[in-house]
Amino acid sequence: MDGTGPAGSATPARTPTGRVRKTGTGGRGLAAVAATLALLSGCTGGAQPTPPVASAPIGSAPPVPSVFYVDPGNPANAEADRRAARGETTEAAALRAIGSRPSAKWLTGGPARAEVEAYLGRATIAGQTPVLVLHNVPQRDCGRRGAGGAGSGAEYQSWIRDVAAGIAGRPVIVVLEPGALPDAVAGCVRDVEGRLALLRDAVAVLESTETARVYLDAGHPGWINDVAALAAALRRAGVAEADGFALNVANFVRTEENTTYGHRISDALGGGTTFVIDTSRNGNGPYPADRVKGAPSWCNPPGRAIGADPTTDTDLDRVDALLWVKFPGESDGDCRPGEPPSGTFWPPYAISLTHP
Repeated sequence: MDGTGPAGSATPARTPTGRVRKTGTGGRGLAAVAATLALLSGCTGGAQPTPPVASAPIGSAPPVPSVFYVDPGNPANAEADRRAARGETTEAAALRAIGSRPSAKWLTGGPARAEVEAYLGRATIAGQTPVLVLHNVPQRDCGRRGAGGAGSGAEYQSWIRDVAAGIAGRPVIVVLEPGALPDAVAGCVRDVEGRLALLRDAVAVLESTETARVYLDAGHPGWINDVAALAAALRRAGVAEADGFALNVANFVRTEENTTYGHRISDALGGGTTFVIDTSRNGNGPYPADRVKGAPSWCNPPGRAIGADPTTDTDLDRVDALLWVKFPGESDGDCRPGEPPSGTFWPPYAISLTHP
């Protein structure tokens, strides 16, 4: 990996601006972000609030306070309130098992600065670490069911700078462009080098905030088999200046398989690069077939389950954190009759995820 070495090297790698690069610092770095947030929350003039406690799923261990930001206004909590008012206590409890846990906020275009400022401000007051997902690169869905993305490279670069301005020196975890890099490796992007250059620029801009920890999305074990090609693309996309890479975003692959795959990628990058894993829906692993009821099995497959709670205490080598990047219960798309459009919260599906 360009200018890098394993964690604990005597001479730390540095960014073009001269600051020590954070790749390879592991979960200790994320814990430091949370500690900084706690200090910032104490500067608001009032008593520091107690972080929300995540209620455990039915039959699970007692809950623990969350390091990551739990947005109290999330759709699972709102639906739980409606169900509870109708006396649907079992369904309400299932929804609160999702709504009381921290999930990432997705940004998919449009003016971003004010939205980011407001979200990070609420997280700072709560003394918790917010997680953002940036998903707006041009040609972002590569011919799949979704659509959108910035209209041009210049528009995307301007948008990234708008996001960075909203961060404004506050700690945040950023998962950068799910699918963008694996799509480039797979060859379905028209301008591969242009795509990687945009990702490299985004990493540089976000890292220049000095408080964003940036993880480049690298897909999942079932996507790109050529790990050497994936690692080469990560290098060209600026992983040496980022904090690592992300795996399994919005997918269902079990944590153990992602960890093994992540180690292969990290080894190809020199052995010191760390990563995060999306565990939001991987409790039962992927659906055991390519299609179900006439639609792709990656799209709202039945019989899936939420996975391990978000945490920085992973006890997994080179895994910085387990995150809920996809919000459990949000539709992957209207792939079958009666399924809502992509990104729409779908209460029956959310409830099904809590009953493995």
